Amino acid sequence: MANLCDFAPPDYTVIFNNSKVIKARILGKKPSGGSIEVLIVKETKDGVLALIKGKVSVGTRLIFDCDLSAEVLSAEDDGDRLVRFYEAGGQITFSRLIKIAEQIGKTPLPPYIKRDANDYDADRYQSCFAKVLGSIAAPTASLHFDQLLLERVRSRYKWAEITLHIGLGTFKGMETEDVRDHKMHSERYAISAAAKEIIDSDAPILAIGTTAARAIEHYARTRKIGGECDLFLYPSNPPCRINALMTNFHLPKSTLFALVCSLVSIEKAKELYKIAVENNYRFFSYGDAMLIL
Repeated sequence: MANLCDFAPPDYTVIFNNSKVIKARILGKKPSGGSIEVLIVKETKDGVLALIKGKVSVGTRLIFDCDLSAEVLSAEDDGDRLVRFYEAGGQITFSRLIKIAEQIGKTPLPPYIKRDANDYDADRYQSCFAKVLGSIAAPTASLHFDQLLLERVRSRYKWAEITLHIGLGTFKGMETEDVRDHKMHSERYAISAAAKEIIDSDAPILAIGTTAARAIEHYARTRKIGGECDLFLYPSNPPCRINALMTNFHLPKSTLFALVCSLVSIEKAKELYKIAVENNYRFFSYGDAMLIL
């Protein structure tokens, strides 16, 4: 990654995902006094989608610090819960909920990191260009940048930012026998005016991370500058707009690995991952990255 400027052609335009991870993991109590853990996922038109660790039934009232409480409204088919949050008894907006979560919550590390988040994670699990709060996971390719490298890239390349808030679906594997039958998760995104101008042009694009790639490709197909992105990129549905991608090494049988395959073919992706394993490259969120040109 330190040599990105030495490898990517100077005529490329670099697009980053500026989503910022919220402290979405909050701990509370059930009316019985039992402990409960809630992972805030995203806002919906009917409430807040959340993942709750522990047994709760519809109608249960949950109690947290800072006079925050929540009511479980419904249970979704995939195990998520629809929740409504209150402060001092009054219903609150999602933006207010995020502000409270920043006070009482913890960094939501990926499920394959088997430890509690610490002060190091609160800083390290956030890109140096994160701006817009709303993601429950870091766009991990972005974690390879520090401020010095970011300035080097911005001084050499034309660049822009998009926003895509990462949800739980990023960590869900593909369980269908046919990849085309996989139901892709939906994540909220926004395309900036600068990014729109670039995507609408014929400039070659280097996407920093799979999330940036998906947002770019979703806009290229729909022409919608914001909303919900549920685009699934795989070998039979390859990118039509990005020319290059920087990304980490991902879990097998994941939508992220399928996206890599859509750029280089399944055979080439397997070859690259074999090299990574043989050379002890680190995988997943705090792992190494590769540049696909």
